[in-house]
Amino acid sequence: MAQLTGFKKTKTAVFISGRGSNLKSLIKFSKTKKSPITINLIISNYNKSKGLEFAKKFRIKKKIFNFKKRSISEKEILSELKKKNIRLICLAGFMKILSKYFIKNYNGRILNIHPSLLPKYKGLNTHERVIKNKEIYSGCTVHYVNYRLDSGKIIMQKKVKIRRNDTPNSLSKRILIQEHKLYPKAILKIFNL
Repeated sequence: MAQLTGFKKTKTAVFISGRGSNLKSLIKFSKTKKSPITINLIISNYNKSKGLEFAKKFRIKKKIFNFKKRSISEKEILSELKKKNIRLICLAGFMKILSKYFIKNYNGRILNIHPSLLPKYKGLNTHERVIKNKEIYSGCTVHYVNYRLDSGKIIMQKKVKIRRNDTPNSLSKRILIQEHKLYPKAILKIFNL
């Protein structure tokens, strides 16, 4: 993903389902001088997603697709991405699994952030499982998206030590702080900056 100096920033779409805290940190990052991306589109599968407030606040176009019929929603999303000339997709708490057909269209250009040290604890409820298994560390991972859930090539990780009195909620909050730092760093890394 290397770019020339004096480059135009890469048009990026962020996919969300929830509160959008990673979206917010990506928007802030995109507005810095060193950022290689601009966020031109926010996509959500949930019309009450709190993160959609950032679309309004930062004047970024948003689109909502309900995914009742995944194949239809995905075709509509791909057409929207094409229209906006989107070159990179960042999944940020997007709770739908994208099909092989969709991924093939953006192969190597979809990133995801996951709240565990992959390949451990793929999927959901990572913090509960980490604590239950008495792990010493957890953390977060930014990786490329491929056809298998949370299995794409790892770009960067950040370790977080688990405290004796941690609950899934307290651990989640501490890891989230690291996610907000890690995602921008991983983006700089893939652009060789």
